[in-house]
Amino acid sequence: MVLPLLKLGTLALKTLSKPVAARLKKQAAYAPRFREFIVAIAQANHRITTRMQRRIYSHATDAAIRPLDEEKAVQAAVDLMGELFVFTVAGAVLIFEVQRSSRSEAKKEEARRKDLEAMKQRNEELATQVELLRHKLEELEQLAKRQGLSGIFKLKPANMEGEKLAKAA
Repeated sequence: MVLPLLKLGTLALKTLSKPVAARLKKQAAYAPRFREFIVAIAQANHRITTRMQRRIYSHATDAAIRPLDEEKAVQAAVDLMGELFVFTVAGAVLIFEVQRSSRSEAKKEEARRKDLEAMKQRNEELATQVELLRHKLEELEQLAKRQGLSGIFKLKPANMEGEKLAKAA
């Protein structure tokens, strides 16, 4: 269930990033300093990616790299910023989900620990009760050995009364 929601969220973020990219494009047209900044970012990105591609394909890396024209640079920078926005938000969502899951697991672990502690406490109480019952049983066994079984159950007086009744009759 989490995976479809994650995919849906990513799709929504990509969809939302398009208006952000369009807004960046408009800002680049109105603010010359911002335009210079994003063109510099796009040119740097172009140089880095071109060098990486040349290394991957074993081409000469010392050849001059032609800069992008200004409109392509603005478009590339806006696309790059839009993708960075999407990845940043997706990363934040991922971090939030991991932290939420971690807190949930911590709560579950705490509940398990409390249950285990309660079971240990109950086990100790039962062990104490068993020990008390064992001592009482030992006392009863000692009394039984000393007095005999009839002494514990007070059968002698009852039998004596029965004998008195039999003698009187």
